[in-house]
Amino acid sequence: MLASANSLATTRTLARTRIKRLVSSCGIEAWFVQDSTVPLIAMEFALTGGATQDPAQKPGVSHLVAGLLKEGSAGLDFTTFHERLDNRAIDLHFHSTHDHFRGSLRTLEDNADEAFDLLRMALTSPRFDAADVERIRAAVLARLRRESTDPSSLARRKFLEVAFGDHAYARPAGGSLESVPRIAAADLKSYVRRVIAKDTLKIAVVGDIDPGILCKLLDKTFGSLPTKAEATPVPEVVAAKPPRRVFIPLDVPQTVVTFGGQAVRRSEPDFMAAYVVNHILGGAGLTSRLFREVREKRGLAYSVRENLVWLDHSAVLLGNSGTCTDRAHQTVEEIEKQVRHIAEDGPTQQELNDAKSYLKGSQMLALNTSSKLARTLLQHQLDKLTMDYFEKHNGAVDAVTLDDAKRAAQRLWGAGLLTIIVGRSPKDAAQPTTMPSATTPSSGAQQLGAAPTALPN
Repeated sequence: MLASANSLATTRTLARTRIKRLVSSCGIEAWFVQDSTVPLIAMEFALTGGATQDPAQKPGVSHLVAGLLKEGSAGLDFTTFHERLDNRAIDLHFHSTHDHFRGSLRTLEDNADEAFDLLRMALTSPRFDAADVERIRAAVLARLRRESTDPSSLARRKFLEVAFGDHAYARPAGGSLESVPRIAAADLKSYVRRVIAKDTLKIAVVGDIDPGILCKLLDKTFGSLPTKAEATPVPEVVAAKPPRRVFIPLDVPQTVVTFGGQAVRRSEPDFMAAYVVNHILGGAGLTSRLFREVREKRGLAYSVRENLVWLDHSAVLLGNSGTCTDRAHQTVEEIEKQVRHIAEDGPTQQELNDAKSYLKGSQMLALNTSSKLARTLLQHQLDKLTMDYFEKHNGAVDAVTLDDAKRAAQRLWGAGLLTIIVGRSPKDAAQPTTMPSATTPSSGAQQLGAAPTALPN
């Protein structure tokens, strides 16, 4: 363990001293760590405007674009493009989140020219051939059909709908069974034209490459992109205030409980206190209060945890648990009981000390590979952190006092929880399980303890 800890500490020290801000002749900026340990280059990049830039009636456009950009570009059809990737062991991927359109590139140093050129073609001249569009659309629809009978997917989707109402964050980032068939090639081209531009581009690169050569590759890859994006402004939003429970009947053996509420944004002074105290209540590992009280002591759930999710225009707590149908009510009651306790009394000093120790150690794990370091550097840019944040992180964690943690706990959980429960009602628990139709979930949402009420889909 000592050798491993020393290795991680060394990696972190190198990250501190080697992070450089590069600016190419075309004005393309990147955070860069030169690392010759292995002949690998890892790049992560992001553009502001993910699923929030989908047309309101056509969620899923950005998700389809992400699936199609490497299906053929310029004069290269699907087969030729993928042969060039495979022949050089180039790893190129795109994906869309609510706030960002993101990409990643992994390549050996010897293949850098071709790797960056294929990325350039994907971004600047996607083909969107009809056959490719229909193939990726079919794959997306197959996933959506699976999710229509998956309790975790249904619970998360309903949580966002209830929490964010008519805001773009409420719409399904991956599309819906209703919207994806309506997306046309013109929608995909419009998205690329409006979102993929230089003014919102953030880049992080880690690898064995000379800074001057990298700047030339960045110019070649991104230099011809439009100067300014034409993104639709996204308003700030505060998640709906709890408490509230919503039940969605679904004929599955295990009941899923998704819970959470309003949270603290990354830019707010209370963020680190909220981050630490949320780890105490429901963070990763086997020591959180929820894990200890809900699973270990009472055996109510197979799993239980809660995360602090920060977005560009809001922030939410998002927790999840899986349990037996006949113990779902008791599970929800125990989760809410633990939330009330920490909101009223806050954590203990020992819990705070233990959480700080864990969070400071886990931070180093974000730096032990080129890819992890690149992702972390990119996230720091998206969070508007300074380049020396690696040096400041542990100090920020240590600065959280017990009073800070108690104040954050009251802010996070003082109003209770928004809880979504998906599964069989207790009276049906003894009946044989059958697979539901794809329309079952959306037709049966209701508030617990109330007459059936249709909720927005």
